[in-house]
Amino acid sequence: MIEQTTIEYEKTILIGLITQYQDEDKSKEYLDELEFLAYTAGGEVSKRFTQKMDAPNPKTFIGSGKMDQVREYVEENDIGTAIFDDELSPAQQKNIEKILRCKIIDRTNLILDIFAQRAKTSYARTQVELAQYEYLLPRLAGMWTHLERQRGGIGMRGPGETEIETDRRIVRDRITLLKKKLEKIDKQMEVQRGNRGSLVRVALVGYTNVGKSTLMNSISKSEVFAENKLFATLDTTVRKVVIGNLPFLLTDTVGFIRKLPTQLVESFKSTLDEVREADLLLHVVDISHPSFEDHIASVNKVLDEIDSADKPTIMVFNKIDQYEPEKIEEDDLETEKTTAHYTLKDWKQTWMNREENAIFISALNKDNFEEFRKLVYEKVRDIHVTRFPYNNFLYPEKYLYEE
Repeated sequence: MIEQTTIEYEKTILIGLITQYQDEDKSKEYLDELEFLAYTAGGEVSKRFTQKMDAPNPKTFIGSGKMDQVREYVEENDIGTAIFDDELSPAQQKNIEKILRCKIIDRTNLILDIFAQRAKTSYARTQVELAQYEYLLPRLAGMWTHLERQRGGIGMRGPGETEIETDRRIVRDRITLLKKKLEKIDKQMEVQRGNRGSLVRVALVGYTNVGKSTLMNSISKSEVFAENKLFATLDTTVRKVVIGNLPFLLTDTVGFIRKLPTQLVESFKSTLDEVREADLLLHVVDISHPSFEDHIASVNKVLDEIDSADKPTIMVFNKIDQYEPEKIEEDDLETEKTTAHYTLKDWKQTWMNREENAIFISALNKDNFEEFRKLVYEKVRDIHVTRFPYNNFLYPEKYLYEE
């Protein structure tokens, strides 16, 4: 008889700001994403708190009146964790904890926690551990007493549980050791990349949860873990793929996110090296997400930071099966048509019309999938024959696309 296990979600609240740089709609959108992050980490959001401010309060992030409201709600509803949408300074975290008397984590800590859950290989775990220690180092004074009170749960995975008694010197030594370990693994991975031969390298990039792993499974007929949660995939997966008569290497990489912690960008340097060394990028976009254009901008920002923005790229607009525009009734003369009301046909007439290498698909249902495979084949073939002109006879101009 198979025992059914019931997942117990941690009761949490979310706290965010509405500022001159982040209006009410944008704030709601970020909190939606933060709620999905909390759910991914094992939290159940009971309530959201937002406040309009010109800038975060340097002592407590939100104002004293709003903090009193939050404290009352925490006490009355037995809330275990308060999650803030922006990174808190060590002083803010310490002050807030004294007032709310519950676990206080910020967006960065939450993302690090999810990475700690999802890291499967020794390499990924080392990367996450390094990022966690670098985040914890300036927060040691207040964190250890806090950890003695609250064991386990969101934000408490990784080094925190076993290193309560440590001091800054030990943490710094650990950071140095982890960096040396990563350098050694980086060199090994560099050799592995060099040993892959002359095959063209294609990398899947995109915002988290846009369907990269599902697309990887569909195109390579492999079983890469895919789930409707943020950061389902951390470990880089490389598969040899053959389309028609043309082999190439396809890499699935970690998803990007807005407000990505700088510690993770640095510690996942080698994972991003797979993107740097790719010959072609498949930029996967969830067309069904209302903020997909912001997601594209966030990914392009990271690509620019790692000097990969100018690489040949195919824009893959995924999840067309889930796309539903808002409707305007025929007799509604007041509602102005916005991008929220655009059909896929409307979108294709916008800036996407200028994208030569853009295609709309559903990786899950394989809608428009043959056209996608042909487009990838053409781009990989162009790169191959440019690099190895003596092999042109293998891939003549006439299309050699056969299953």
